[in-house]
Amino acid sequence: MNASPTTAAPSDAVITARGLRKAYKNTLALDNASFSIPAGRIIGLIGPNGAGKTTALKAVLGLTSVEGELSVLGRDPRAHRDDLMNDICFIADVAVLPRWLKVREAIDFVAGVHPRFDRARCERFLANTKLQPKQRVRELSKGMIVQLHLALVMAIDAKVLVLDEPTLGLDILYRKEFYQRLLEDYFDEQKTIIVTTHQVEEIEHILTDVMFIRDGRIVLNAEMDEVGERYTELLVGADQLETARALKPIDERSQAFGKTVLLFDGVPRSQLTSLGETRNAGLADLFVAVMKGTYA
Repeated sequence: MNASPTTAAPSDAVITARGLRKAYKNTLALDNASFSIPAGRIIGLIGPNGAGKTTALKAVLGLTSVEGELSVLGRDPRAHRDDLMNDICFIADVAVLPRWLKVREAIDFVAGVHPRFDRARCERFLANTKLQPKQRVRELSKGMIVQLHLALVMAIDAKVLVLDEPTLGLDILYRKEFYQRLLEDYFDEQKTIIVTTHQVEEIEHILTDVMFIRDGRIVLNAEMDEVGERYTELLVGADQLETARALKPIDERSQAFGKTVLLFDGVPRSQLTSLGETRNAGLADLFVAVMKGTYA
């Protein structure tokens, strides 16, 4: 599959990467990866384990050396990491806060390491919860841990927020709460959020753009509106299956009662509606099709 570049001029881009390459012994973690991310977007960076997601994030954060051109907020993170960290916030798994840590200590720590942390804003958020400064993480429910993490994140006035599997280990109810509050209380047109996750369905509704990465290559890079227009699923019966297959679907999967779902790229819906039921392709199904290697 050819990657479709995000339509942002380099001057408008918060992050620009061209030809990124990173090799570990005999493995290419990044293989000529190129992408451009404008401000005010929520990007889903999605790929299986070992696809290169973490390496790409580390490159953006200046945590690993890579070949190629890389600019983050107009600076090269390989040379200006300390300066960039004033404008970037990185959050990983919310479920791994040290169990002995007190709420107050968590606030003190973030206040000490991030110059754009607004303690007053954090405390205002916590005032609307049941969290107490002296409580330790081990005393908190999962929902309260989510609230603590949200308070810390939303009090940082960062231009770029990087979330690496942020809700791993949380129940679905708390995962949804995390993303909803992030969208409602944090995101605006001046901020850019990059999210990596395996739970594609749960972030699909908040994304403005998506990037699929496989074997170190960006195999899809598109706005979500483009994904909706470009990809179509067709549910057909056995009588129309061969006719539909002649239109060269990129993937298919069997359903109950002799039905088959075919996934098409760029085929006008007007050509498909007479064959069966059409619908927008779900991001998870598109991801599976690409990762299966049926469409490369």
